[in-house]
Amino acid sequence: MKRQRDRNLHVVREQEDPTDRIVREILDELNSEDDFQDVEDAGRKKKRTLRRRWVAGIVLLLAVAAGVYLLVNLQTYGNVRVTDSYPGGKAANNSYREFAGGVLKYSRDGISYLDQKGEEQWNHSYQMKNPYIEAGKASAVAADKGGNDILVIQEDGVRGEIHTAMPIEKVSVSEQGIVAAVLKNDSSAEILCYDIAGNILVEHKTSSVGTGYPLDIALSEDGKTLQVLYFYTQDGAITSKVMYYNFGEAGKQKTDNQVSSHEYKDTIMASGFFLDSDTSAAGGDNCLAIYHGKDVPEEKVRIAIDKEIKSVVHNERYIGLVLKNEGKEGYELRLYNGDGKVVISKDFNGDYSNVKLCGRQVILYEGKKCSIFMRNGIQKFDGEMENSIMEIFPVAGVNKYIVMSADGMEKIRLVK
Repeated sequence: MKRQRDRNLHVVREQEDPTDRIVREILDELNSEDDFQDVEDAGRKKKRTLRRRWVAGIVLLLAVAAGVYLLVNLQTYGNVRVTDSYPGGKAANNSYREFAGGVLKYSRDGISYLDQKGEEQWNHSYQMKNPYIEAGKASAVAADKGGNDILVIQEDGVRGEIHTAMPIEKVSVSEQGIVAAVLKNDSSAEILCYDIAGNILVEHKTSSVGTGYPLDIALSEDGKTLQVLYFYTQDGAITSKVMYYNFGEAGKQKTDNQVSSHEYKDTIMASGFFLDSDTSAAGGDNCLAIYHGKDVPEEKVRIAIDKEIKSVVHNERYIGLVLKNEGKEGYELRLYNGDGKVVISKDFNGDYSNVKLCGRQVILYEGKKCSIFMRNGIQKFDGEMENSIMEIFPVAGVNKYIVMSADGMEKIRLVK
């Protein structure tokens, strides 16, 4: 009976005060937020620690890179080590020209293109008595000086062949393969422009009593603007003219497409070129003139040169002059930017018949001798190679260069 009665019993729990329940829920929520906040603070602290480590690592890497750069570039090397050799067969009659990351090998009998491992990518036969190369970034021409043949060349091969009616004196090529040529015979000279297929685009006759004799020509990258350097004498006085012709919209309404002309008395302007689409220059025996303007180039600055000019070189950023010192031995290497500001003025000794600009480096060589100056004025190399240098240019890697000689191609590294 007792058990039966117990089954009818039940416990009545005291109901929770609603206020207490609300307080408890708020406290539970606050406690959970505190836990979350602790976790969040720990995450932030970890992120800050990782960030500091990353920043410290990057700073350390930059410091090491800067140290290596200074170590490599702020000293002069005097020896070389051959890292790779690619024999090309002994052929003393070959000449070489850097082009499109590789090398053009040419002679009187033909031309071929070699990659940086000395492997022939293509070849083309011809017969030229006096072949020479004019090269841009994307196109080049092989011309027979004093002859009548011009080849338009790009990295993948010969793209066009041009036969001229008069002997070739000078040539220039645009990046698309448009060719300008100075042709001359015993009594006159003409300037012709051809497309890549050999069709005549422009024909301009010169006159010794009018424009003068054309000493040099240069085409802009797009082939629309032609620079011509004329020379003439009048009443015993020497005068040069630098004229620009535009074959686009800017020159349509102009006589003979001539858009600008600049005169230089008592000066022989003999070297003209474009640095980029907006900047061109002309070098004379006593001055350097720099022009700005894509369609109508105008003189930006004229620089008087008080030393004998031995060589004029350029690339897309700089103009380099090798000047003979007066009153002391040796030469001065002077480098200008496109605004005519001097960025290098450096004296050096030794005669070098070959000078070239490669990026931020000026390379001078003669026989086995070679000297290399950096954009900051540091002489990076002064010494000799193992063979007579026929072409040299820098390649990817620290102090690495390709050197062409009569024996073929070598990859070398400058060492102490």
